Amino acid sequence: MAYNKFDKDIKGKNGAKPRTAPASSPFTGEDGQRPDRGLLKDGWAADIAEAVKVMKQGGVILYPTDTVWGIGCDATNAEAVKRVYEIKKRDDSKALICLIDSDKRISRYIRNVPDVAWDLLNIATKPTTVILDNASGLASNLVAEDGSIAMRVTKEAFSKELCYRMQKPIVSTSANISGEPAAQNYRDIAPELLEAVDYVCKSRRNEHEPHVPSSIIKLASNGEVTVIRK
Repeated sequence: MAYNKFDKDIKGKNGAKPRTAPASSPFTGEDGQRPDRGLLKDGWAADIAEAVKVMKQGGVILYPTDTVWGIGCDATNAEAVKRVYEIKKRDDSKALICLIDSDKRISRYIRNVPDVAWDLLNIATKPTTVILDNASGLASNLVAEDGSIAMRVTKEAFSKELCYRMQKPIVSTSANISGEPAAQNYRDIAPELLEAVDYVCKSRRNEHEPHVPSSIIKLASNGEVTVIRK
């Protein structure tokens, strides 16, 4: 698999020994629990429960994220990931993004996370996807040929709770056929996609707001930073 060509290189070195995720973060409290528990909107809990049930059974869903609407599945299930590629009519040489609820979860799927990753997650002011080396424990057809994986920590309430309840990374690729515009809102999703998946989330369907894809930054294990999409 190969990612898009780099738009810009930022050279940097970090010789410090890689550290683990911080004990606490903007996404979790000291006890590891999210501080916003219990603040879900009416209907979200049942919607999330059904979406998680479908994904755990190997199904594919359509769901709202912190950016555009996405096509999702269990990122550890190779057969489900294969279906996502088929639904999007996308070449599996183009890697997909994983969505997670907490920076702490990164260490479960990435060996030797570079220090700069934690720094970037703390200062990011918009949804930011990071591509990290040495992926482990994910579906083999989701990991790039060089062993890297694209991950994003979502701060948006619905997708964050969805990832938390799933307790695994969730595939998050834009809800569109490859080459067509991404679905910014539910109303933008093509009927073909609505019929192809196993479950379509009911939450946030009435939104009519502009949404854009995330920034994408590649972080090499040696600390080198490359901006792929601003």
